[in-house]
Amino acid sequence: MTTILARFKVQPGKEDEAEKAISEMAAAVEANEPGALAYIMHRSQKDPSEITVFEVYADGEAFDAHGQSPHMGQFRAAFASLFDPASVKIERLERIAGFVRPPV
Repeated sequence: MTTILARFKVQPGKEDEAEKAISEMAAAVEANEPGALAYIMHRSQKDPSEITVFEVYADGEAFDAHGQSPHMGQFRAAFASLFDPASVKIERLERIAGFVRPPV
């Protein structure tokens, strides 16, 4: 499994556009990437301009496919106009314990 934790900030005044882009991206990943096991975007309660993305992929191949997908290309193309590129922090994590429970 490959787990990614990404953080970035929304450009001031771009909140509505950014939220639309985030929602569209999540929907595209869900519809087109069976190897994406989790793709969840969160807004910080402390700093509403900060977005955290929690991503879990079945393997490195699924993660690579995500990076090459058309929807990721579109998201990248619009990124700087909606989000602050200088704020981007991406961390690749290794799971050592825990579980995912399906919704009831």
